[in-house]
Amino acid sequence: QLQLVESGGGLVQPGGSLRLSCAASGFSLDYYSMGWFRQAPGKEREGVSCISPKDGSPGDGNPYYTDSVKGRFTISRDNAKNTVYLQMNSLKPEDTAVYYCAARGPWKAYSRNSEEYDYWGQGTQVTVSS
Repeated sequence: QLQLVESGGGLVQPGGSLRLSCAASGFSLDYYSMGWFRQAPGKEREGVSCISPKDGSPGDGNPYYTDSVKGRFTISRDNAKNTVYLQMNSLKPEDTAVYYCAARGPWKAYSRNSEEYDYWGQGTQVTVSS
């Protein structure tokens, strides 16, 4: 059974940090583009960050970040653990949302369009508030 499981969400004060994890079972993330998306109440799902498959192809190998998180969030993958991470620093109240990881592939370039992803996790809540 192909499954993605997110963890690491929670309540944090503005300026704080969280690291989200997305662990895969039933398939290897090496061959998949991975994306982190978020959805706040009353808003559409938004692409936060994406990363290419293990060796960077297809695509140019550079991760994608939406403008509002550039310089604050970092996506990475640990292929040995079959896990993708989203390190979130300098968190702001507007980062509050349910965060989802998603996989697209195998061997497809990442996309900012959530409809092009094949597998999804259940989501983890991130709340930034004082």
